[in-house]
Amino acid sequence: MIVQILQYIAGGLILIGSLFSLLAAVGILRLPDLYTRMHAVSKAGTMGAGLMFIAIAVVSFEGAVILRALAGFVFLFLTMPVSAHLLARSSLMAGYKPSSMTDIKDLDVNELEE
Repeated sequence: MIVQILQYIAGGLILIGSLFSLLAAVGILRLPDLYTRMHAVSKAGTMGAGLMFIAIAVVSFEGAVILRALAGFVFLFLTMPVSAHLLARSSLMAGYKPSSMTDIKDLDVNELEE
């Protein structure tokens, strides 16, 4: 009985995670520039993959698999936003201009060059 409940929970987590991954893919196709695309991938893609890691941990009954899935989840959530931030910052410093639809009120490009 409990195994079936855990399988339904894991199936729901995989379904929600795949919807987040689909949202990230749509964000790549629909958003206008590098910065907004990177934002979509770093947020929605990370959430989708993280939910799938949790689903693996829920459905598995081996301690090693659960530990690896949780380690992958933590590693993904710690590294993906930081790497997206560093990539966006370096592309801005390299001179890649955002689209006219992107609002960057709080960003001072001259401050980055110092």
